[in-house]
Amino acid sequence: MLLTALQYDNRIFGLDPQLAFQLLFQMLAVFLLFVLGSYLLLDPVRKILNDRKERIAREQKEAASARDEALAFKEEYDKKLKEIDRQAEQILSEARRKALAREEEIIQDAREEAARIVSAAHGEAELEKVRVRDEVKQEIISVAALMSEKIIGSSVDQAMQNDLFEQTIKEMGEETWLS
Repeated sequence: MLLTALQYDNRIFGLDPQLAFQLLFQMLAVFLLFVLGSYLLLDPVRKILNDRKERIAREQKEAASARDEALAFKEEYDKKLKEIDRQAEQILSEARRKALAREEEIIQDAREEAARIVSAAHGEAELEKVRVRDEVKQEIISVAALMSEKIIGSSVDQAMQNDLFEQTIKEMGEETWLS
């Protein structure tokens, strides 16, 4: 044992060539395991991360595209709403214009009807005046005939009555009967 202790005394850190070779071999083995592990384990993880990064970038592009499309649809919808509002206002103004024209037409028809009624009433009034005038004339003729019978004391026939009436009217004038 003493010999083994002496053997280890001459070496730095107790390294002999075999131990140095083993250390070198182990470092090489660890390095190879690291390379192999990174190839087998880290490459798939890197691939998964890269795929995820690409998927996220693609989804962001799709989201931006969808947002732009939604904004375009919104603008189109707003334009259509404005167009519908404009058309509704145009239809309402056209309806108002037609209603005013119809109102004027109805008023004009009512005025014409009122004028016809007034005209017909005037015509009827004129006919009634003429009829009353004729009745009054007949009544006056009858009264005049009776009075003349009493005054003359004799009977007056129809022809004589008419002659007397015509003569009386000529003496009184047409203006008296027309008023």
